[in-house]
Amino acid sequence: MVKLVVAACFLFIIFLLIADRFVQFRMNDREYKAYFSQKGLSASVGYYQKLHRKIRYAASGSDTSATILFIHGAPSSLSYYRDYMSDSALLQKATMFAVDRAGYGFSGLGKPEPSIEKQVQLIAPIVDSLNKVHHPLIVVGASYGTAIACRLAMDYPNLVDGLVLIAPALAPGEEKVYWFTPAIESPLLSWFIPRMLQSANTEKIHHKEELAKMLPYWSNIKVPVLYLQGANDALVYTTNAKFAQNHLTNVPYLNIEMIPGRGHLIAFSEKDKIEDAIVKMLDLAKLNIAGKLRRDSTIHIAQRENAGEGGNDHKF
Repeated sequence: MVKLVVAACFLFIIFLLIADRFVQFRMNDREYKAYFSQKGLSASVGYYQKLHRKIRYAASGSDTSATILFIHGAPSSLSYYRDYMSDSALLQKATMFAVDRAGYGFSGLGKPEPSIEKQVQLIAPIVDSLNKVHHPLIVVGASYGTAIACRLAMDYPNLVDGLVLIAPALAPGEEKVYWFTPAIESPLLSWFIPRMLQSANTEKIHHKEELAKMLPYWSNIKVPVLYLQGANDALVYTTNAKFAQNHLTNVPYLNIEMIPGRGHLIAFSEKDKIEDAIVKMLDLAKLNIAGKLRRDSTIHIAQRENAGEGGNDHKF
């Protein structure tokens, strides 16, 4: 019996090691570059030190008319945006960057940074000092990455020219938190969880508090914003759209679009729509810089009425 228990424990440990190896949602430098090479394209990968952390980022394209920065959610990595970074339409319009946020990819996997303010400080060098940025600079964020994109616009108002927010998690407490989320933070249990999921869990535990810290600064955002969310999003409640409408009071242009029949992962399921939004934002940002953007706030009412169906009881 003792031998069976020992064997079971040994197999369980092996399983955990294998799970951690494969549940990472990341591509190493060679794999990432090969992905682009197979499409006849090139991409570069770089590393830098900030706040005693090593951060990885990738770049593609050489167009000097604009810059796009992609910020992923949780759990994820810069590989999440590889299809956007290799898209011919976007490559013709901008130089693009994507970053492994702290705790993900190859930026210290399993060692997250819960502070949104510090995450912005970790990411900012990509477009502030390490590379020559051509304006307009558009920041595209998905899920948890949207809060970081917004904080970047708050803290660096002269750097960011436009925001594209995908499935945004902006309102404190307006997202699904699982009953086991607090338990996973226990050292006794966290050891058994793949590192990528540890990072995501730690972020989720602190997210409400971190979003609350941003409440005084929403009026600092003064660039055009495009907000897109699936009307059936069960992970980030559609009430985030109302929050955005109420708090983005100083933006020159706000368009909120709730997409019928779609859930949280619209960056995959609605790639063409997201790409169109990015291209549109490039034009909006240029108009805003030139002082020619007409102030507008638009909500797609037809889609809005369907928000919350399919498992999300928190309606916009």
